[in-house]
Amino acid sequence: MARTAAKTAVKSAKNLGKTTPKANVKVKSKSAAKTETQPATLKAIPEKQTKTQVILSIAEATGVSKKDVNLVLKSLAEHIHRHLKKKGSGEFVIPEAAIKVIRKTRPATKKRMGRNPATGEAIQIAAKPAKTVIKLKVLKKLKSSLDS
Repeated sequence: MARTAAKTAVKSAKNLGKTTPKANVKVKSKSAAKTETQPATLKAIPEKQTKTQVILSIAEATGVSKKDVNLVLKSLAEHIHRHLKKKGSGEFVIPEAAIKVIRKTRPATKKRMGRNPATGEAIQIAAKPAKTVIKLKVLKKLKSSLDS
């Protein structure tokens, strides 16, 4: 099986720049493929999109079916959830989005005395239990892209 894959790779490398007999379509060179994947400038989307609109726009941009895009997004959500579970790693970086999702534990607070800002009266502030929170951190790649 590895031999046939190697032969196919050699044949496809030889066919770069040539037309295929079936479809008469020219096979693109590797450098041309790299330039197509890099977007020149991204246009801003002025309105907030629904889940369906997001899936539809991703499907149109990539040429993949809506069903497949939905499956990929569900799989990504499950993957993030597994990382953030109790015995998981506690953090997950969303590829190509430059966003890190982090699980943090807030410590418990003791009951304490405070002041009512309206009346100045002393009040007792109740104790709060420890809790787990999810935070999102924007990475440098996304910050720099928003500045330009």
